[in-house]
Amino acid sequence: MAALKNKDVFCGPLSLNNPVTVQVLGICSALAVTAQLVPALVMGLSVTIITALANVVISLLRKTVPNRIRIIVQLVVVASLVTIVSEVLKAFAYDVAMTLSVYIGLIITNCILMGRLEAFAMQNSPMQSLLDGIGNGLGYAKILVIVAFFRELLGSGKLLGYQVIPDCAYEAGYANNGLMLMPPMALIICACIIWYERAHNKDLQEK
Repeated sequence: MAALKNKDVFCGPLSLNNPVTVQVLGICSALAVTAQLVPALVMGLSVTIITALANVVISLLRKTVPNRIRIIVQLVVVASLVTIVSEVLKAFAYDVAMTLSVYIGLIITNCILMGRLEAFAMQNSPMQSLLDGIGNGLGYAKILVIVAFFRELLGSGKLLGYQVIPDCAYEAGYANNGLMLMPPMALIICACIIWYERAHNKDLQEK
């Protein structure tokens, strides 16, 4: 029974309870960092690490933190983790850190992160909180990667910075769709993903 519950906690955010397409959280960063795959991957990984670690820390502290200051404690924990991740990125992936710019810092106010701390980590064990954090982080990253894949491929003919569409296609008349690199297209692609998931999952369809 416990193993089944842990599986639901981890796998739920990857499909039927995805934080972006089902709960409609974290949309702002999905618009901002998905013009290329590399920033989307780094952002998704960063959110996953921070959400998982913050969930564990808050779960460990949940019985010792007074209720009236719990939000402050959560913000301090998240801000500390975001600062560490930001400095690590600047040290080992400076170009990507500059591309993400302020969006790494804005993870502090990410609705997914704060929602999981308040709704899950404050009521559950560290192990379940870890699984919940990883699951929600990966569910978020999954959508960012899908959106970035189509935007970079159709917008610039590249993936991970490498040209994918051959020169012969351009010589035959193919042209990159510059509109794909504009933020509104991220919202449109997210809408298409939401439509696809709801059309193929009866549990997500409104009665």
